[in-house]
Amino acid sequence: MTETDSNAYDVVVLGAGPVGENVADRTRAAGLTTAVVENELVGGECSYWACMPSKALLRPVIARADARRVPGLRHLVQGPLDAPAVLAHRDDHTAHWQDDGQAGWLDGIGADLYRGHGRLAGPRTVTVTGSDGTVRTLTARYAVAVCTGSRARLPGLPGLADVRPWTSREATSAEAVPGRLIVVGGGVVATEMATAWQALGSRVTMLVRGKGLLARMEPFAGELVAEALTEAGAEIRTGTSVRSVRRENGAVVAVTDGGDRIEADEILFATGRAPRTDDIGLDTVGLEPGDWLPVDDSLRVTGTDWLYAVGDVNQRALLTHQGKYQARIAGAAIAARASGATALEAGPWGAHTATADHAAVPQVVFTDPEAAAVGLSLAEAEQAGHRVRAVDVEFSSVAGAGLYADGYRGRARMVVDLEDEVLRGVTFVGPGVGELIHSATVAVAGQVPVGRLWHAVPSYPTVSEVWLRLLEAYRDS
Repeated sequence: MTETDSNAYDVVVLGAGPVGENVADRTRAAGLTTAVVENELVGGECSYWACMPSKALLRPVIARADARRVPGLRHLVQGPLDAPAVLAHRDDHTAHWQDDGQAGWLDGIGADLYRGHGRLAGPRTVTVTGSDGTVRTLTARYAVAVCTGSRARLPGLPGLADVRPWTSREATSAEAVPGRLIVVGGGVVATEMATAWQALGSRVTMLVRGKGLLARMEPFAGELVAEALTEAGAEIRTGTSVRSVRRENGAVVAVTDGGDRIEADEILFATGRAPRTDDIGLDTVGLEPGDWLPVDDSLRVTGTDWLYAVGDVNQRALLTHQGKYQARIAGAAIAARASGATALEAGPWGAHTATADHAAVPQVVFTDPEAAAVGLSLAEAEQAGHRVRAVDVEFSSVAGAGLYADGYRGRARMVVDLEDEVLRGVTFVGPGVGELIHSATVAVAGQVPVGRLWHAVPSYPTVSEVWLRLLEAYRDS
């Protein structure tokens, strides 16, 4: 290795995914010199192996499903999807795994991009090892922000590496449709990829260790998604774990804890995430490599006054939009501290406080039907000690839903705090409900009283009239 130069900046950002890009955007907007270090593609996991490719795969699937529910149109969309065209659509939305555009965006905001592996080398110091072995040293006057994200976590099954299993990366970037696919897991990645590949022509078998799908949402969400996947042809086995896996004559053979043998062309493990912190020099600043990084509400790492951990690495909310929100908070906090501010807006909902991480995290699962939620589920609210009541309505009571699709199936729930008469959480399940969730997010984050929501009149006849049905059910029960 040859050290070539050393450069000083106000801020150094490790990781150029959406989170790192947003930290850099905010610190540059505040006039702070900023370096960004990336060892893969600028744009990160979301752009190339997660949000964008998965939704590009799923959009034709959901559009066809919606069309099949519309009279006068359903007979035109009864054939199979054009899988090569769907995969090409996916490739277009990942820019064919080229990052020129996003690297150009960083240059446009005035941030300096360093390509290579970044590691902490003591307080406020980062070394960058390039592909040619050269090492550059970057020093930060005010802050280093770790925005390195997370990776798929694989179970410790003997010989698993020899099987060449899919993780979320392979599932979103595969070049061909496998004839048979085993999906291990029941969370968001598992359900979305089962939905996509089943519709593209795979015969999908889901092996779910728990009692059902989407365990972190209201129970009815997973139930409705499981029902639709089963109707589409997928097989779902709950209460099932994989005991062993191997390849025989090119095929994957998985053996369950019950002794069943299942063969497939590929196997996807969607069994959780681990932080990308194992090789970034945490030991040089007294932290444990491979650990999640605990932070305060300004995203500063506990026990430090210069190190920030933003996005997945802090384990607060492993969602791209939430990481970008954290990045805006962290960027503002870094800028305020750099300007000499002695006190930040540290109260709830302040400019330097990531309050939404605790109270108003929204998420959409792009299955058919979609599942969308924000805030606390009923169980979570009760566990937190709130005195709450759940109010449920079926979308069959909403005129706009019947116009959206024949036989529209879905359910909505709002969790009402009976002390303050505000919403602690909202969940929607049904076709197209992802577009409803921001209204719920505003209600939860804004702590809008139920009495005031009466005066937010939903347009008729739209699916959003479900809000009126929920409020009527609360009033009348």
